[in-house]
Amino acid sequence: MDILTQLKALHMKATPKRLAILEILAEASGYLGPEEVWQKMKTSFKSIGLPTVYRNLEDLSKGEVIIKVLHPDRKLYYFYCRNAGHHHHFVCVSCRKVEDIQFCGMREIEDEVKNSLKGQVVSHLFQVYGFCNTCLKNKAMSI
Repeated sequence: MDILTQLKALHMKATPKRLAILEILAEASGYLGPEEVWQKMKTSFKSIGLPTVYRNLEDLSKGEVIIKVLHPDRKLYYFYCRNAGHHHHFVCVSCRKVEDIQFCGMREIEDEVKNSLKGQVVSHLFQVYGFCNTCLKNKAMSI
């Protein structure tokens, strides 16, 4: 599904700034921070403020058009994921690459919450952090 179709399906306006943010994220090789997106946006939108970028990133992530990366450095980053099906992400903390993980162990976790805690899961977020294959090879070569 293309970007315009995604926005229309979520009843979100396809504003020039929103489209530019999505284009920047779609072209990135990994996740980007709000300030990085803002710096790239300033070439086309001279007077754009950082709060506008934050607001649009938040709206797009709520609509699940983009993915929030909750990094171990306690900063928030964003990634445009082309895979619309249910899946999770492996995030390389070195090169910023984000890869899809097709496995989801939520059924077991839901059973554990229901049986042991007598609770009910309503949502989940699962991201795995580490070093991708390329970074591992580069790290091994530098030792």
